[in-house]
Amino acid sequence: MSKVKYYYDSETLSYRKIEPKKGKNFALGTLFVLGIIATSFVLALVYLNIPNVETPKEKAYKREIENMKFQYELLNKRMQDVVQVLENVEERDNNIYRVYFEANPISDEQRRSGFGGINRYKNLEGFENSEIIKETTKNLDKLSKRLVIQSKSLDEIAVLAKNKEALLASIPAIQPVKNDDLKRMASGYGMRMHPILKYRKMHNGMDFSAPANTEVFATGNAVVKKARRTSGFGNLIVLDHGFGYETYYAHLNEFNVKRGQKVKRGEIIGFVGNTGLSLGPHLHYEVHRNGKVVNPINFYHGDLTAEEYDIMLNQSTLENQSLD
Repeated sequence: MSKVKYYYDSETLSYRKIEPKKGKNFALGTLFVLGIIATSFVLALVYLNIPNVETPKEKAYKREIENMKFQYELLNKRMQDVVQVLENVEERDNNIYRVYFEANPISDEQRRSGFGGINRYKNLEGFENSEIIKETTKNLDKLSKRLVIQSKSLDEIAVLAKNKEALLASIPAIQPVKNDDLKRMASGYGMRMHPILKYRKMHNGMDFSAPANTEVFATGNAVVKKARRTSGFGNLIVLDHGFGYETYYAHLNEFNVKRGQKVKRGEIIGFVGNTGLSLGPHLHYEVHRNGKVVNPINFYHGDLTAEEYDIMLNQSTLENQSLD
């Protein structure tokens, strides 16, 4: 509370109270407010122009941005770790799984291809840290696509694995006649002199010499596609093994199966004969894959050792006269 001031009035011979002037008080108040405003403005200018000085809110924003950058860098590092694991899986998928199941490998271009068309990341542009956000998003999209491709590949491999047991049982894998001493292989696959036509022609199979009525075996699980007499091959059996494989058994004396019958590997399907264009009793054996004739020497892994295979291979390469 302000002090009350008095003055001595000589006319009344008494002390009178000094009343403050209203205009003066207003002026003093106005000057005080203006002083505060001016001081605040000057302090603000000084504060804002001092280097490396930040407001608490700016400090909070800066900490948040730095934390965001750190989290994105951490996310990119984790994605790189995942990519390394995925690359290992992709390599095994192409070089082991797909080779084992005879499936075509997936190219690197297909696995690592990006996304075409419109700018998928336009909504991420225009920010202070747009580049790191866009780059991280692109990496994540590419990783997701590679995972989808690998997932589909493993689904395919799973289906192939289910069929592998049937495939291994169906692929031709043994000799079509008993040949323990490896002396019955008379002529191999390749250009040979035909014994009856008397000129060199492609010999599409292997000839096994054997006495008439020697047992002939199915070389893999199959369905009998043909069992009938033909002009050149004489009595002929064709087995459909599935998976693109067929085998031919020609010049038979008799059939032991009929068309449409299911047979197992090692089952007797007929007997050696001398029918058709044949020089003497023997079995002409062919292997076809996907409609093309292939060398039967590659399909005896089920009953030959490595040493026996080498012997058969050497015998099959001799350019002797075929028996048909």
